[in-house]
Amino acid sequence: MKILHCPTTIGGNPQSLSKAERELGYDSKSMTLMQNYMNYSADYVVFSGSKYSPFNFLRRIKAIIFSLRNHDVLHYNFGRSIAPARIFHRRSSMPYFIIWLYNNLYARWFECMDVAIAKKLGKIIAVTYQGSDARQGWYCTKNCQTHYCHEEGGNKYFTKTGDKIISEQIAKFDKYADLIYSVNPDLLNVLPKRARFMPYANIDPKDWEPCYLPEGDNDIPHIVHAPTDRTIKGTKYILDAFERLKNDGIEFRYTLVENMSHEQAMEVYKSADILIDQLLIGYYGGLAVELMCLGKPVICYLRDEDIKYLPEQMQKDLPIINANPDDIYDVLKECLTTKKSSLRDIGIKGRKYAETWHDPKKIAAGLIDDYKKVYRLKNPH
Repeated sequence: MKILHCPTTIGGNPQSLSKAERELGYDSKSMTLMQNYMNYSADYVVFSGSKYSPFNFLRRIKAIIFSLRNHDVLHYNFGRSIAPARIFHRRSSMPYFIIWLYNNLYARWFECMDVAIAKKLGKIIAVTYQGSDARQGWYCTKNCQTHYCHEEGGNKYFTKTGDKIISEQIAKFDKYADLIYSVNPDLLNVLPKRARFMPYANIDPKDWEPCYLPEGDNDIPHIVHAPTDRTIKGTKYILDAFERLKNDGIEFRYTLVENMSHEQAMEVYKSADILIDQLLIGYYGGLAVELMCLGKPVICYLRDEDIKYLPEQMQKDLPIINANPDDIYDVLKECLTTKKSSLRDIGIKGRKYAETWHDPKKIAAGLIDDYKKVYRLKNPH
């Protein structure tokens, strides 16, 4: 069984799963159309130089032919295939008319073309959704009281046109894919009913040495927050809470991890006493998994209506300190005062949680079982 994870390196999740599948004895590779600044290691990189090179169309076609000819399982990630896909207007810096031309004269006609061919060829097709590839404004606005869609300027993330494109792209994968997964539980509200939750597999806990908080109460607590997007992460509420805590005379220091290399960021994470992940999405991200692997306590907003999609035991094991924009000040104050002595134990629980629920090899083994079930259905004799 030859497996290909493609076509992005989003969060390192596809590459980590591919590595785990190889460790389980399977021929698994990963492909990305283009590397990003995180530079996760991929077996194949399709584009060279600028992503706007006129030769990239031919490179893309070559990659599609290669993927179909040489693999039995095609596991697409971030709701994308290797073929061109329409752009969400709100997420591009290109002028609107250029996006319109790209979407309507080019991408629309090729979207999911390779997935349709893979279906006809009897390939095993899986797709994993990871966030903005499925999240839609109409649902968030109607059903999520705490969400970045309600923030000032939040409407730039969601448009009716964008929601329509996302919905149509999901429908195409629903038509062709054998397996549909989501690493964020809130996405299951807008994905097909047969979609299933899959935990993040972006890092292997055994590769990370824990740096537990020291015992005792000697050091000034170090709080870390790493906003890739300040609006989405709820950074303004965190900074407001910091200001109030300082005015209260509570001792702590904090670092905003922005515009740092991964190596620089790792040094900051190792020195952290608390990570504040995100306060508006309703679930923790891949960074929280990294910090739990390091044995650090994590603060994040968990939306009860979405947590129900997690396995029951996973819900019970959750070591995340729940906080939202309304109570982040109170939660932080407790962590820095009356509950300060419990932070080390929460970090230890977080490490165990990551080992139990975010082990790529365990998750990959479940994927292999799913692939095999689909194979047996496609090949009953």
